[in-house]
Order: sequence, then C-alpha cells, then structure tokens
Amino acid sequence: MSRSRQLISLAGAGLVALSSVALAACGSGGGTATQSPVYGGSASTTSQQSTSQTTSGKVSTASTSLGTVLVDSQGRTLYLFRADQGTKSACSGACASAWPPLRVSGRPTVGGGATASKLGTTQRSDGKPEVTYNGHPLYTYTGDSKPGDVNGQGLTAFGAAWFALSPSGSASGAR
Repeated sequence: MSRSRQLISLAGAGLVALSSVALAACGSGGGTATQSPVYGGSASTTSQQSTSQTTSGKVSTASTSLGTVLVDSQGRTLYLFRADQGTKSACSGACASAWPPLRVSGRPTVGGGATASKLGTTQRSDGKPEVTYNGHPLYTYTGDSKPGDVNGQGLTAFGAAWFALSPSGSASGAR
C-alpha cells in the first residue's frame, strides 16, 4: 500500500471514530427518530437506531471508477467486510453506524447485472435481516456522498478491510 493510501486510510478511520464519538455524545431519547439520509432523498423514520433502517433490499450494478460494482436501490456502492465469518456479520454498534448494513423488509430483489441466485439474507444480532450476496453480508458506507462513490474501497476500519463487490460476488480490486 502506498504511503498516501495509508494516510488516507488512517484519516478515514479517524473520521469514522470521531463521528462515532459524536453520535454517541448526542444520545438518544428512545422511541422513534427522524433522520436525513446521508445520500439525499427524503427523510426516513427509523425505530431503535439508524442501523435498523429498512430498504427495498434491491441489489443491482453500476459503473464506477472501480468498474462495475453492486449497488443498492439508491445507487450506493455495496461493500463486504473481511472480518465477517460466512454470512454472520461482525459489524455492529459504531461499525454499523459508519457502515450501515443493507436491510430488507421481506425478500431482497435483484436488478440489472446482479445474479438472483447469489442474493439472500442473514439474521443480524438484533434479529432483523440483512441482505447477502454470494454469502457476504452487504453494507453501504457513510463516507460515500453520492451514487457511484467508492470511498470505502480498500479502507481498513473496525479490524479488517472493506471492499466493493463485483457482480460475481467477489471483492473488487482486492489483492
């Protein structure tokens, strides 16, 4: 890894840690909260915490600077976390705040370029489902500000590396 990439990774990890501390300091009044999504669109209402956000669970593909990668229904890049063991997520708490899991109400669906037989769900520690692809739990990244961003690619945070997924279900650009 180049020196500049290491510095960017460290800066990204520091930003994630700082954001987590700031979020924790804000506290929670419990019940239902309204938040503005990081990626634009209308505000969504969530119960519990922001990581329990439910989406359509649609997985498709888009062209990015990494090539073709998996994206959610809003065009946000989907990532895998190397610390996950099979379909069991190793990302919760502050990790899931920075790398929100792709949630679904009902069955996930596939869009253009993705393979339906690779799509599934896994139960998270809170008992709610997370979408999987080729056996990998799927996450978005709060550092991606618009559809097609791949700012999480290759970052090491929360104990392991993060990679965008290719339509084959493998890590894009991983070495």
